[in-house]
Amino acid sequence: MKSLVINEIFYSIQGETSRSGLPTYFIRLTGCPLRCSYCDTEYAFNSGSKMSFKEILSKLNKETTKYITITGGEPLSQKNALCFMKDLCDLNYSVSLETSNALPIDDVDSRVSIILDIKTPGSNEADKNLISNYSKLKKSDEVKFVICNIEDFAWSVEYIKNYKLTEYCSVLFSPSYNEMPISELADLILKNSLNVRLQTQLHKNIWGEVDGK
Repeated sequence: MKSLVINEIFYSIQGETSRSGLPTYFIRLTGCPLRCSYCDTEYAFNSGSKMSFKEILSKLNKETTKYITITGGEPLSQKNALCFMKDLCDLNYSVSLETSNALPIDDVDSRVSIILDIKTPGSNEADKNLISNYSKLKKSDEVKFVICNIEDFAWSVEYIKNYKLTEYCSVLFSPSYNEMPISELADLILKNSLNVRLQTQLHKNIWGEVDGK
């Protein structure tokens, strides 16, 4: 029986990406090979319970919402995440995957919207970025840069240009919570006439850092 190690399953408002504001089921998988400086889900590194696909599905109800976000930790660190996302798509759920750019996305079901978190120097994990992932992106996917400071901003602008990321899909700039003021990041985007979407962590604005995950 196929299973995953699950840290938590909860129903909330999507706070990020183009799905921001939508009621969503979040399925947080346990485990992550990275240790980003700004990580707000360290509790998911090791804590979790093994659940069968059937047990996980029993926690969901399409009449509540069709939107599901698979997150972590790093979801792709568990091999069964790939077939589980396929099963969700077969059940006509609208699935998004929040994944770092440290593991290959080649085998992710094409119906899944990938949110690829490209690591900036401020994360202390920029050396883990997989350049080979970019050519696998679809127009319905999104790449995200968490901006910690002005150096991260400059690095990200150059990185987008070097790898022509806006030709693949939408690009998101997100200020690191309590590090980069969103107003400062907004001004920088406008000043540089960037073709990116500014986003904030809406859930934290609503409920705060702890309850907003």
